[in-house]
Amino acid sequence: MRYWLVKSEPDAFSWDNQVANGVEPWTGVRNHSAKLNLKAMKKGDLAFFYHSNVGKEIVGVVEVAREAYPDTSAEKGDWVCVDMKTVAPVPKPVTLVAIKAEPALAGIPLIRQSRLSVMELSPEHWSLICEMGEWKQ
Repeated sequence: MRYWLVKSEPDAFSWDNQVANGVEPWTGVRNHSAKLNLKAMKKGDLAFFYHSNVGKEIVGVVEVAREAYPDTSAEKGDWVCVDMKTVAPVPKPVTLVAIKAEPALAGIPLIRQSRLSVMELSPEHWSLICEMGEWKQ
């Protein structure tokens, strides 16, 4: 199993939208590095759901329910999406401020490549963020 972090602007698609829909295609990714990450995702992989721009915090956990397939929201190009299934909210949202304050997380893509919308996390980083958010797997 691999671990990920996916970002969404809550005024466009929020955690509440994800929860209401249950399973949702993760569409609209238009960055080649993020696209490669979507293509690498496997059914059953877990991802943190991160509110970007407004809130700037991890608020939930989702699971890859369907592996990469063509993103029909793209007018042209070979863009892909995956289906994400709601797993659970994070009991204690983990803010970007808290992540930046934790030395063990200094190298994660959320800090190094802040504009990347889909990123992989190591199992160690995943476990630490779970601990910070009081989320039990």
